[in-house]
Amino acid sequence: MKNETRLRRGWTTGACATAAAVAAFRALRGGNFPDSVEIELDNGKRPVFVIALKQREGKRCTAGIIKDAGDDPDVTHQAMVVVSVEHGATGSGVSFRAGEGVGTVTRMGLPLDVGEPAINPAPRQMIQNAIKREGGDDVIIEIAVPGGEELAQKTWNPKLGIKGGLSILGTTGIVIPYSCSAWIHSIQQGIDVARAAGIQHIGAATGKLSEALLRKHGLDETATIDMGDFVGGFLKYLRKHPVERVTIAGGAGKISKLANGANDLHSRRSNIDFYFLAVLAKNAGASESLVQRIKGAESIGEVLLMCEGLNIGDAIASAAHKRVVTMLPESTAVELLVINRSGILIGRAE
Repeated sequence: MKNETRLRRGWTTGACATAAAVAAFRALRGGNFPDSVEIELDNGKRPVFVIALKQREGKRCTAGIIKDAGDDPDVTHQAMVVVSVEHGATGSGVSFRAGEGVGTVTRMGLPLDVGEPAINPAPRQMIQNAIKREGGDDVIIEIAVPGGEELAQKTWNPKLGIKGGLSILGTTGIVIPYSCSAWIHSIQQGIDVARAAGIQHIGAATGKLSEALLRKHGLDETATIDMGDFVGGFLKYLRKHPVERVTIAGGAGKISKLANGANDLHSRRSNIDFYFLAVLAKNAGASESLVQRIKGAESIGEVLLMCEGLNIGDAIASAAHKRVVTMLPESTAVELLVINRSGILIGRAE
């Protein structure tokens, strides 16, 4: 950060669910609900969670924890992660159910079978290990997030075919504020789901306007990836998990950065090179005076206004296309679409 302020880390839904499961299991075993629970993460850290909800209903015990995502803009920050535990059949081991606000997998391609509750493998393993350390064996774990179905509309879950709520996530148990890894992981899952559905034409958008263009282009929700600024992560994964055709759509500024070698298109990590744009314009037939004006421009919008009547959009798309084809297998056909700030298509290369 510019002011070098250290951002506060938080805890994943998987870590919260693990602590809540331990609290509920201790009560189920015949003891009292603890006021707090310490769990052990793979990295050796031992965070402590305060138990905010305690309920006993017959042979079922429930505990809840309010998630703290730290300084990350996580949609589940301050949501209640509720876990109910009851005894299962002898030899059944630890099994999982989706409660209120936790989704169910409906499409192939995710690391869970269709019909399974959207509790990812890492949180499942974390909970199983914690229950085992508590001396548990055959139990049923139901995880709920009240209000989760509404929160899930702000996530990738609808695109990924996870219906009815959120996913219980977390590989390390720790939320790193503004981490790129979560978004890139979602991009990878989006590609996996599309390929599992037999889709061989995938579109990648840098934002809402370019995503809308891809829809008009004939690509449905499953075939469209919201890659944001992480074009490098998208292309790297697609190189190892190829499809027959890929269409990349984005604003002129971001696509020009891609053309000029950037793998991360965020303004903090790459800049528009107006000298590079001037060269593209010159090759497209711009006069020397226009080339000099472009070099002194301060925004991509200004450049587009200067270049009215010149195919600068096509020039940007073509330059980006030349770079992208070198990053993907020869068998993958590549198409680049460039839009202006109104979402209007101004450049295309194929």
